[in-house]
Amino acid sequence: MLSPSNTPRNAFWLPIFAGLCASLVSIGLARFAYTPLIPSLIQAHWFSAGDVVYLGAANLVGYLIGALIGHPLARRTSNKTALRLMMLAVTLSFFACAFPLSISWFFGWRLLSGVAGGAIMVLVAATVLPHVPASRKGLASGAIFLGIGLGIAGSGTIVPPLLNLGLQQTWLGLGLLALVLTAISWFGWPSAAPQAAMTATTHTTSTHTHPGVYLLFAQYALMAAGLVPAMVFLVDYVARGLGAGQHIGALIWGMYGLGAIVGPVSYGFLADQLGAKPSIRLVLVVQAIAVALLSVSSSFATLAVLALILGSFPPGIVPLALARVHELVPGHHQQQVVWSRATVSFATFQAISGFAYSALFNASGGHHGLMFVIAAGAIVVALLLELVVRFMNRPDPLVQASCP
Repeated sequence: MLSPSNTPRNAFWLPIFAGLCASLVSIGLARFAYTPLIPSLIQAHWFSAGDVVYLGAANLVGYLIGALIGHPLARRTSNKTALRLMMLAVTLSFFACAFPLSISWFFGWRLLSGVAGGAIMVLVAATVLPHVPASRKGLASGAIFLGIGLGIAGSGTIVPPLLNLGLQQTWLGLGLLALVLTAISWFGWPSAAPQAAMTATTHTTSTHTHPGVYLLFAQYALMAAGLVPAMVFLVDYVARGLGAGQHIGALIWGMYGLGAIVGPVSYGFLADQLGAKPSIRLVLVVQAIAVALLSVSSSFATLAVLALILGSFPPGIVPLALARVHELVPGHHQQQVVWSRATVSFATFQAISGFAYSALFNASGGHHGLMFVIAAGAIVVALLLELVVRFMNRPDPLVQASCP
C-alpha cells in the first residue's frame, strides 16, 4: 500500500470529496434542512407545533445512537461499507418523510437519519485522514466538515424553491439530491486504512488520559446544548415569533448557512494560528454573546449578522475539537478512540437538550427568547469550566514553599 506521502494527488482528494458528500447528506441536509421546513409542516397541518419540535429532536437522539454504534458496525463490515450504508439510509429517510403516514412513522425515519449522521461523524475522519499526508490533514479535515456548512447553506437556498412545488415535493427533492451525492461519492471511499501500523501502536500507547481530555468532553457537551436552540428554532423565531414571515426566515437561514460555510475554514485557521485551546475559548465568548443578543433582537440587519456568527458554530467546532484532540492525545488509534468518545459526549447532550428545549418550548407557550438565554448560559458554563479546572490544578503555594 502506498504511504499517504506517496499517494497520488487524486487518490486522497477523492476520499476527501466522499467525506464532504457524507457530511453534507447526513448532517448538512438530514438535520439542517428540517429547520426551514418547520413553519410549513405546521401551516400545512402535517403535525402540530409541539409534534414538529419533538420530531426535530428525534434526529438528535438518532445521532447519539449512531455515534455509539458507528465503530461496531464498521468492525462487522468495513468503514467503507458502513459509510455507504449510512448514506443510503439518509436518502431513504428523505423519500419516506414525503409521506406523513403517522407521527411514529415520521419519528422513526427522522431517528434513522440521525443514526446515520452520528455513525458517519465518528467514521469519516478516521476513514479518510490516514490516507492524507500530514501536511494536508488540517485542510482535509476542514474540507470534510465543510459539507455540513454546504448542507446548511444549501437547505436555505434549495428548500424555499422546492416548497413552492409543495411540501411532499420538497422531501422528494431532498431525497433525489441525497441519492445523487451518494452515487457520485460511492467509489471515492478509500480501501481499509493502514491497520497494521495502527495495530502495532495500539499496545504501546500509554493508557494515561490527559486531564484536558475530560475538560474537552465537558465543553464539547455544553457546546452541543448551546447550539441546539438556534439550530432548531431560528427560522420559526423569525417567521412566526417575530411575525416576519417565511420569506424573511429563509433569508436569515441563508445567512446562517453562509456562516456555516465559513465556520470550518475560519475556525481551523484560528486553531493553526492560536492553538486549539485559546481558539475554543475565543469562539465560546463570541458565541455566548451572539446567542444572548438573539433573544432581544428583531431588526433584519442585526438578525442577519447574528445568524452569520451562529451559523459558523455547529460545523466550525467539529474541526476545532478534533484539533484539540490531536494536541492532547498522541497516536492515531488513541486519537480515534478519544474522538469517538467526544462525539458521544456531544451527541448525548445534544439529544437531551433537544427534548428538554422541546418540552420547555411547549410549556412556555412557544417562548423563543427563553431558549436562546438558556443556550447562552450553557456556553458561559463551558467557559467557566476551564477556569475551574485551572484553579483545581493550580499548585498549592504552601507545598511549593516547603520544596527545596
